[in-house]
Formats: sequence, structure tokens, C-alpha cells
Amino acid sequence: MLQQTGAHRVVGPYLDWVAAFPEPASLARAGPAAALAAWQGLGYNRRALNLHRAAVVITEAHGGRVPADLGSLLALPGVGPYTARAVLAFAFEAPVAVVDTNVSRVLSRVAGRPLPGRRAQELADALLPGSDTWAYNQALFDVGAAHCLARRPGCDDCPLRRRCAWAGAGHPEPDPAAPTNRQSRFIGSDRQGRGRLVAALLRGPLGPDDLAAAAGWPGDPGRAVRVAAALVAEGLARRSADGGLALP
Repeated sequence: MLQQTGAHRVVGPYLDWVAAFPEPASLARAGPAAALAAWQGLGYNRRALNLHRAAVVITEAHGGRVPADLGSLLALPGVGPYTARAVLAFAFEAPVAVVDTNVSRVLSRVAGRPLPGRRAQELADALLPGSDTWAYNQALFDVGAAHCLARRPGCDDCPLRRRCAWAGAGHPEPDPAAPTNRQSRFIGSDRQGRGRLVAALLRGPLGPDDLAAAAGWPGDPGRAVRVAAALVAEGLARRSADGGLALP
């Protein structure tokens, strides 16, 4: 839920989700439509579908228990390097370094140079202490959230200030942690239409003539048909008997 979503938006839905699906088997039994319904308000509905798919694999291949090795975690639908390492570090307290957007920003500024993708992970691995790795990872998360902010970083009271190459150099431009790409505009985008279609499907199936209005593009039915086809291809919806859409 924390992927591309702020923690303040996640706490309530997370508690509701765990109450509804207390273990992987209960989510696997509930089905993808129930997962999508419980996910509403968080966006990026593909994540809910991947969670359900992962629950099915965990139930069928791992006896209903989340696996505790990197290879098995990476094999789960929707689980990438960050999520797999976060599960290992925080759920199983394994000695692995976890790099999210905030930690990558901290490391780039400390190193004084951009550290895209693998390079940030390599530095995090190299800095991992020999003990207390759970606390170490949590501390880096907290530094990124409380001090090393994307805008207006609070360097004066940052515990890493003396080791930060960027702060020591007087914060020269460009910021080594500056993003190299920005997310496209949401309003009017296909992503917005996709979300509207899934929200409408939660209220019931859509006929072929309902797609454009449900997507918010009553004057552009061709675009709605294209986006609906993408939802079907990704497993977020299925074709109904009349050629419209329904939940999977």
C-alpha cells in the first residue's frame, strides 16, 4: 500500500484490509473483485490485483505462509526488489538493506552524487552494519522522512550532516537527489479514466454503451474502449456477455 502512496493515506485502509483478510488464504478465497473493492481510495488498482495473485501463490505454493527468502519473494506477483527486501528486513529481521525513494535521496546526498537504482542499493548494502539491521533500516527511513526532505531539507539537525557530502559542500546545484523524471499529469489522463471505470464496476457491470460516460469521456468512446481493453488485458476486468465490462 505504501508503494507510491503516502503513509497518512495508508493507515486506515491497512487496518481495514488486515481485518478483512487476516492471512493470505482468506484473501485468496475472497477473489480479485473483493480485493479491488477493499482497495478503493488507494489508487493504482493493479496493486490490489497483484496482492490477490500473490496470496494465491503463497497459499498454494508456500502453505499459506509468506516466504522468507529473496528468490521466493521476488517470484510473487507484483513484488519487486524494494518490497521483497522490506519484507525480509522488517518482518523477518533479515540482514538486508532496504532502499525506497526516501532512502535513495538520503544516500545520494550523503554520497554527493546521483545514485540511480542499482547504485543506491549497492551503497546501502555496503553500509549495512553487522548487527541491529532492523533499526538501521528504520533509522534511514526516519532520516528521509524527518530531515532529508525532497524540498527544504532540515540539514541543521540531521544526524547525518557531518557525513553528508552535499551538505558539507554547501548544497550546490543541482541537488544530487533531484528526480530525473516526473510523473505525468493525472487529471484527464488514461489513469484517471481507468480508476473511474474500476470504481463504476464496483457498483455493477457496464454495458458497451456505458463505458465512455463511466470513464468520464462521453465524447470520446474510442478512448474508453481502448482503456477498457487494457483493463481486460491486465486482469482488472473481464468482458461481459454483452461486450461490456464486469469485475474479474
